[in-house]
Formats: sequence, structure tokens, C-alpha cells
Amino acid sequence: MPKEARVRKSRYVAAIVAAFLAAPAIRAQQPAITVQQVDAWMAQLSNWGRWGREDQRGTLNLLTPEVRKGALGLVKDGVSVSLAHTVDKEQAADNPRPLGQAMTLDSGGHAMDLYTIWYHGSVITHIDSLCHYSFHGQIYNGFDRASIKEGPGCPQNGVENQKAGIMTRGVLVDIPLMKGVPYLAPGTPVTVADLEAWEKFAGVKIRSGDALFLRTGRWARRSEKGPWNVAANAAGFHASVLPWLKQRDVALLGNDGVTDVQPSGIEGSPRPIHQVAIVAMGLPLVDVMDLEAVAKEAASRKRWTFLLTAAPVPVQGGTGFPLNPVATF
Repeated sequence: MPKEARVRKSRYVAAIVAAFLAAPAIRAQQPAITVQQVDAWMAQLSNWGRWGREDQRGTLNLLTPEVRKGALGLVKDGVSVSLAHTVDKEQAADNPRPLGQAMTLDSGGHAMDLYTIWYHGSVITHIDSLCHYSFHGQIYNGFDRASIKEGPGCPQNGVENQKAGIMTRGVLVDIPLMKGVPYLAPGTPVTVADLEAWEKFAGVKIRSGDALFLRTGRWARRSEKGPWNVAANAAGFHASVLPWLKQRDVALLGNDGVTDVQPSGIEGSPRPIHQVAIVAMGLPLVDVMDLEAVAKEAASRKRWTFLLTAAPVPVQGGTGFPLNPVATF
């Protein structure tokens, strides 16, 4: 065998061996969770009744006047950046149902447009309301899912309950920065160990009323490698973080993918974060954020906390709405 071929073969074998040796360590980073554990958390981590039997705001109740005033004190430079992805209107692997925009130009010289939008996907930044998910025929706080009919929307837990807006301390968790990589590979789970390592790295303690946003570098990877089916294969939160989120009383949770790591690795529970957070905890999620700009601003200041403001359009009975969260340093 020629020397060059032997060298290539040697490198190939070394790579296979390295991958084999690394596999147990990679698997060890992802705690073993079963669908039975996820279902048990529905009761163990529940906030039903915590703010009254008729509550429809969930963890947004944690945004007290003291929390809001404290968040205002984070503004030092007056620099604001959006945490929303500019809406794509072209079909792609991660955008199977792109936004439609029908323009109208009337005789008076006015330009108007009609949007058709499917925002519960992988390219439009949006907030989930507390009627978006259900479990055993119930939505957050025990309301009956059967009362939700096609057409008129959700009688309880609709997005209009978020119309007072969100003002709190935002905390960016930039795992790629901490690990010295441009982005996390699709399917990478983020665990409690990662979150607590980030707290030490950033010098921040995640606390009650915080909005916690995870950057996986999804948009950086998309720029380099092109779009892919993020709904089926994406880095994100592993289900094992759920008790930790309840313990810390996080008020809002989001990331630059679909929040749950995909695939979840739990047979029978494809999106456990969505299920437990929304239905049991009353914790709204912000999916498909674009955290590249805020990551640069935070890193330049070595400060990963900021004033977070956001407000969805209060559609009666809506399961969510597109959102433009704003970070102000």
C-alpha cells in the first residue's frame, strides 16, 4: 500500500477510535429521562392554583413591580438590539410554509398588505400562549381543552392575557461562547450542568422573574451551512432542566431553535419542555429567536444581563403571536 494511502487509512482509523471513545462521554452528558418521568413532572412541577384558580398568566405573575424596576436599573448605555429573526418569505427546509404578503395599492396612493402567517414553525420568532399545549385533555391551570373550538380560538389562556407586556431582566446563556465554538451541532442537549457552568462563566445567578434565553448558534450555522429541518434536529434544552427552571422560578424561556432539543431522546415525549413548561408550570416560551446580535453586544461588555421588553399583539384566544423582544444594555 502506498505511503499516502497508509497515512489516510491511519487517520481514518484514529478518527473512528476517537469517536468511539468519546461516545460514552457524550451520552453521559444527556441524563436518561423517560416519558413516565416527564408525566410525573406534570404534577410535581405544577403551578396550577399558585396565583388563583382563574389565573391565565402563569409565570408572568413573577414580573412584579420590584422585578420590573430592578430590570430598568440594568440600562447603562442605552443600546438596544432586537432578539427577533427578520421574517423569511422564501420556502426552505426550515420554512415549509413561508409568510404570504399580498400588496394593495389604492387610487389614493396608499400601500397596504394582507399577511397570511403560520408562525408556530422554525423561522418566525414567536411567543406561545398557555393554551398552545395540553395534557390529558387539560390546559394550564386545569381548564378544559375541549372548550377550544376551531375558529374562535381559546376561551382561556389566550395570548391576550399577555397584553400588559413583558419587562424583566433578560439573561443570555451563550453555550457556544463558553465552549469556544461558533455553534452547537444539531441535537446537542443543554443540561443543568451547562446552565450552572454558564453562571460561573458569566458571573450571573439566574433568579425569580428572569427571562432566560439560550443561544445555540443556530443562525450562525445556517449562514455557514444553509437551512435544515430545525423542527426535527436542533440543539436546545434537555428535559432534565425542568425541575431546575421551576426551582429558579424562571418567568420566560426561549432559544434560537424550538426550545426543546430535537430529537428529545425520550420515546413518547417529543417536546417535553413545551409540555411541562406550558401546561404544568404556566411558563410561556419564545421560540426561534435570533440571538446573534445580542450575543455580540453582551460579549463586548462582558455583561450577559439586560432589560428585556416585549409585547405580543393581544389576539383574543390566540395560541401565541409573532414577537419582537428587545434587549437594552
